[in-house]
Amino acid sequence: MSSVVAAEAAPRHAWRELWLISIGHGLTHWYPATFYLLLPLIGNELGLSYSQIGLIITCQYLASAVANVPGGVLVDTVGRKGLLMAISLFWVGFPYLLISFTHSYAMLLVCVALVGFGNSLWHPTAIPTLGNRYPDRKGLVLSVHGMGGNVGDAIAPVVIGAALAVFSWREVVVLNVAPGLVVALLMFTMLGTISLGAKKTHGEGQSLAQYVASLGGLLRNRALSLLCISSCFRSMTQTALLTFLPVYLANDMGYSPAIVGACLFALQAAGFAAAPVAGHLSDRMGRKQIVIASMLTTAVVLAAMAFAGHSPIFIGLIAVLGFFMYATRPVIQAWLLETTPRHMGGSSIGVLFGAQAIGAALGPLAAGLVADSHGLLAAFYFLAATIVIANVFVFWMPKTAEQ
Repeated sequence: MSSVVAAEAAPRHAWRELWLISIGHGLTHWYPATFYLLLPLIGNELGLSYSQIGLIITCQYLASAVANVPGGVLVDTVGRKGLLMAISLFWVGFPYLLISFTHSYAMLLVCVALVGFGNSLWHPTAIPTLGNRYPDRKGLVLSVHGMGGNVGDAIAPVVIGAALAVFSWREVVVLNVAPGLVVALLMFTMLGTISLGAKKTHGEGQSLAQYVASLGGLLRNRALSLLCISSCFRSMTQTALLTFLPVYLANDMGYSPAIVGACLFALQAAGFAAAPVAGHLSDRMGRKQIVIASMLTTAVVLAAMAFAGHSPIFIGLIAVLGFFMYATRPVIQAWLLETTPRHMGGSSIGVLFGAQAIGAALGPLAAGLVADSHGLLAAFYFLAATIVIANVFVFWMPKTAEQ
């Protein structure tokens, strides 16, 4: 086993695979980040309630929850990582083009469900690949991968917010196909030159019989269960926030799409800065301490935002929230890879993101129901409660050598 790990681990100076995969990760986040900014406009055009807006995101993540575990099985048994990542990139972007042609709420739900299916392949493929190739720097490497997603999340609202000052949201969605095509072409070309491409290498895949034999032990793994439940509640917080923060800024505070985009940029840019710091500190200090501190601070900031309401303090807290909320993502991923068998990495990440997708599906709908009943600010108190619950399960995590 050690020889296989050594063969798969990249040389210390060979960071090309990391940057290529991180660029692809940025693309998988670009389109959802665009869509969050469009939600207030779509909601106003179709006359949707808060719960109906939340249901749009719920459908996307329900589809992702269904597809993540089979996606992990596919990764661990087929092993053609370059091809699977390329397919995922295409299938994340294409359904957003279809949204520009629909005037039906039901068809809108179908399109966002297709996005969920495509996105389910990326993380079970990319994260174990990076974990295996950089085994001594998991926290830092997965933080860089997470930064790629933060870049997509941060830049898209600024670009699209500016474009909405000139074009309608439907025209913007059509124009937005261009960056996806360019980056997809780059990924097809550049992934073909590295060893993560179409052909299966020794030790990269396993037979279905071998996989089934390992699956029972994986599902009984206590650390996996606790991290998945915690991540489910953390995803409720994150996805509901991304759904209703633009709605609150646009409808309740009266900001233009450009200013809303700038606020979302601040949220994600802070996450970009936090990811490598948290990843490095977790490599040195342990995963548990970093996750607990970040989640507790997130809860405090969310409650403060709800209390601040329409004041300028609310805007100032957005970047603070982004720093601590996004700091935990790569740390949890690295922690999971260390507590589960290496040859089941795809399935482990698939189960994790399946649990996160369940939380992401429930969060926007639940927050929308709270907002319809008690006002949109009440949803921020609800989100503070969900992140506190997520932290409780982290306290129960068993100790590992890395802690």
